[in-house]
Amino acid sequence: MNAPSIVYLNGRFVPLAEARISILDRGFCYGDGLFETLRAYGGKVFKLGWHLDRLEESAKSIYLELPESKESLTTVIHETLNKNDLTDAIIRLTVTRGESFPGLTIDESSNSTLVVYARPFKPVPEVWYREGIKIALLPQAAQKIAGVERQIKSLNYLSPIMSLKQAQDRGAVEAVMLDESGRVCDGATSNIFIIQQGILRTPAVNEYVLAGITRKAVLHLSHKLGMVCEEKDLSREDIYQAGEVFITNSGLEILPVTQVDDVTVGDGRPGPQTRKLHENYLKWVDEDPS
Repeated sequence: MNAPSIVYLNGRFVPLAEARISILDRGFCYGDGLFETLRAYGGKVFKLGWHLDRLEESAKSIYLELPESKESLTTVIHETLNKNDLTDAIIRLTVTRGESFPGLTIDESSNSTLVVYARPFKPVPEVWYREGIKIALLPQAAQKIAGVERQIKSLNYLSPIMSLKQAQDRGAVEAVMLDESGRVCDGATSNIFIIQQGILRTPAVNEYVLAGITRKAVLHLSHKLGMVCEEKDLSREDIYQAGEVFITNSGLEILPVTQVDDVTVGDGRPGPQTRKLHENYLKWVDEDPS
């Protein structure tokens, strides 16, 4: 039987069963906050600095004061792993605007809520990497946040939840959302890449497209491998006509897509460039996870 999980909550480590926040917390009431999902390999968190830099930038964009410094958060994350005796893990870091009286007006005197929770990493089925997955494109489903120029990992996740449900009802593993202009944006839980005529392409970061950490890692890796890369607008037809398609996030890493809606990608098997990128990504994780 596994030992009870230990959670970091507002300066204290407590058992998961005892971790509580107020019903007046703005994260609970309004989804007013941010989160990061991180991956630990062998006890080391992959690109932790990148995650914390993004968290800090996102917090500034929504006038949210982080309760602890990046250095302190780094210590807390590693202590959470150690206290749970975890090496290969998924870590969820959540920051809300904290407890305040009901109403949408921001109370600048309230203290932010901070939670760090780690759980054992459970991989998706290996057959997904061997044979690829199906994704569904959903028109006019991409959402932006008023006043925020770049997409953030907001706690208000209802739109991706509903998009993923619609995709799953169509037999797909992931939903990829389009904006009102028909541009391909993000997946419900991922970024999307295509390989078209030997060029690696992904939507540029904007108010709809998240600057994903694994997305950033793939772009760095592709340059290192000498691949031509473009961050540009993609259409539904670009996805349908691509020779290879894959999605990325911290848990999935690089996951091949072999079907988009009712269209087969390439020859229906994970493409060679996708496999090469994933192999080199895993080498990078093994050699330099930080």
